[in-house]
Amino acid sequence: MFESRCGVCCGSCERKEKVKCLGCTIMEKPFWGGDCGVKTCCEEKGWDHCGECPDFPCQMEANMGVEMGFDPAVRLEQCRKWAEK
Repeated sequence: MFESRCGVCCGSCERKEKVKCLGCTIMEKPFWGGDCGVKTCCEEKGWDHCGECPDFPCQMEANMGVEMGFDPAVRLEQCRKWAEK
């Protein structure tokens, strides 16, 4: 079962409660109130998460969070695991 569009495991996210995030799969907008390109892309294409997309990993998904110091490898691997199920 997938938890997000980008591969974040929301159930184990340490920031979820602090920012009152319900998860992108059920929120219209992300907790910060702006747009998330990954969320929008998946929903427009009808994918549950990026791992289902034939273009995975695209530049947007592969670079998401890098400018904030996050390593995308964990998210990308999670999308691959969800895609196998």
